[in-house]
Amino acid sequence: MKIKLQNVRLSFPALFRKATFNGEDTKYEATFLINKGGQKALIAEIEKEIKTRISDDLKGSKLGPDKLCLRDGDDASYQGYAGHMSLKASSSKRPLVIDRDKSPLTEDDGVVYGGCYVNAVVELWAQNNNYGKRINATLLGIQFSRDGESFSSGSTGSEDDFDSLDDEF
Repeated sequence: MKIKLQNVRLSFPALFRKATFNGEDTKYEATFLINKGGQKALIAEIEKEIKTRISDDLKGSKLGPDKLCLRDGDDASYQGYAGHMSLKASSSKRPLVIDRDKSPLTEDDGVVYGGCYVNAVVELWAQNNNYGKRINATLLGIQFSRDGESFSSGSTGSEDDFDSLDDEF
C-alpha cells in the first residue's frame, strides 16, 4: 500500500547517489520526520499498515521496534528528531525527485537537503527471509515542499584556524 507523507522533514537524504556503507554503495534512502503533535492521523495510518503487514505477511510475528521502519524520534540522539516519529525508506532504484511544480530536480540544483520539508510516497512491505523478519518502506518519490533549517553536517574550517605563512621553507 502506498502512503503519502505530506509536509514531513527530510533527514539523511541519499536521493541522487546511493548511500555508502563500509565503502560500498547500498541503496537510495531517506528518513522522514513526522510531527507527533500535528500529524497524528498520518502516524496512525502508518501504524495501521504496519500492523496489517505483520498480521497478513508475517503471521502475527512479534517484532521489536528495531525491526520497524517507523521509530520514535525521542529515542534517537539526532538533531530535530525529538517530538517526531522517524520513517526510514530506501530503494535500489533512484526515486523520483521533483520540485513544487513537478519539474525534475538534480543534485546540482541544491533544492533538496537534510532539514527541508517534502512530500513523499513510500510503500510498506514485510521482509521474511534469511536476513530476518521486519517491516520496511520502499522510497518511491519525493517532492520538495518548502525550506527548513538545515541539519548541521559537521563544522568547517575558518581562516582564523590557520596562521599566515611566509615564503621560506
